[in-house]
Amino acid sequence: MHGTSPSGEPTRSGSRADEDAGDPTRGGGGGSRRRPAGATGLAPVWSRDFALFFVARALARLGDTMLPVALAAGLLQHGYGAGAIGLAMAASAAPFAGLVIFGGVIADRFSTRKLMIGADLVRLVTQALAAGLFFAGHVLLWQLCVIGAVNGAAGAVFQPGVASTVPRLAADVQGANGAIRIAESAAQLAGPALAGLLVAFSSAGGVFAAHAATYALSALCLLLLRLPPAAPGSRPHGGSFRGDLVVGWREFRARTWLWGVIVIWCVYMLFISGPTVPLVATEVVRRYGAGAYGLINSALGAGTVVGGLLALRLRPRHMLRAGSIALFAFACFPAAVGAGLGVPAMSAGAVAAGAGMSFWGVMWATSVQTQVAPDVLNRIHAYDVAGSLAMMPFGQALAGPAATVLGADNVLLVAGAMTLVVCTSLLLVPAIRNLLRVDPRAPLARTSPAVRRPARREPR
Repeated sequence: MHGTSPSGEPTRSGSRADEDAGDPTRGGGGGSRRRPAGATGLAPVWSRDFALFFVARALARLGDTMLPVALAAGLLQHGYGAGAIGLAMAASAAPFAGLVIFGGVIADRFSTRKLMIGADLVRLVTQALAAGLFFAGHVLLWQLCVIGAVNGAAGAVFQPGVASTVPRLAADVQGANGAIRIAESAAQLAGPALAGLLVAFSSAGGVFAAHAATYALSALCLLLLRLPPAAPGSRPHGGSFRGDLVVGWREFRARTWLWGVIVIWCVYMLFISGPTVPLVATEVVRRYGAGAYGLINSALGAGTVVGGLLALRLRPRHMLRAGSIALFAFACFPAAVGAGLGVPAMSAGAVAAGAGMSFWGVMWATSVQTQVAPDVLNRIHAYDVAGSLAMMPFGQALAGPAATVLGADNVLLVAGAMTLVVCTSLLLVPAIRNLLRVDPRAPLARTSPAVRRPARREPR
């Protein structure tokens, strides 16, 4: 589960710089970001700058999908088990979830492009260091946990800017999110298989070196990117850092559909996503080898391509309702692995899960980006991400002990059953189920800090 100000107030010194705006003739200059393409000057989806962002996101996803294969294979080769793999993953997720809220405020004050480039460069260095440790053959769990923590902190600075970058580059926000989802899905299709080959013919160190290279290329794409100007008044008021945090929290709390999804998503992370990632990696690699795990993850990537294509074509009136229904398909993945149905059945379950998760992801991202006023979008997105991931480190860290007590297969079967519970819960909340899509041609007025309830078609 994933900043601008129509009041026309002067920009703060040191906030988004003019160099980040690029060529003013490319659009975004007047009024709300929800105006039609003809009013903003933005292309519906494709432009040079969106293509650069598209490639950057695909490269980042390529590296991210290689990482679980590298961690699972590398740690298993050095005598560690599922608990260590879960801790290594949690070491990155915990600082990310804990710091991303502060990253949202920083993104509302400074150049999002520069922040994202800096975060990519930090992760380039850390992943290169991890590659060196594996090549040297002296790998300790605490070393990987420290590297993961630095990566998580860098990701916390990077992620908030993603939400506000998409609507600044494309007038059709859902189409842009769908295209990015397909790019990320294609990367997920290729990443695990590539990681499996690198592990088989080189070592886990080769995977980490390739992951470092993806960050370098992503940073290069973002360096070449020029964001169109933000809408007038799109920068936050000149308040304190703490004040900006408080305003973001109040705006987040004012939207029942938003915090309702996050509360339910905590359950998803604790009982489903948290244990599924390390346990699926461990069980599949142990039973069938790293190549089979790469194949299954590629099937998951193929499913997310399908979900992204569906999200490009379908424009449901109730986006979160449609996304929640699609998300039921995710239960197929952990259930198939837990039931020990074999690689073909696991791959089929991964395809269904990927399609459902991808469609939900586009519906959710588009809802946030179109329902939330631009001047608080980075902070709201940061609260969204922090809340969504709050329970993931606990789920990952507890995966090993739970597997020891209950058995890994049983934990995965529980994850499949809990998916059904989570999706049903989403549909039972009226504010989530009945949220109407916002017409992207209608101007989206800023919510004044003094008016905490947004004037939005939100069922209460």
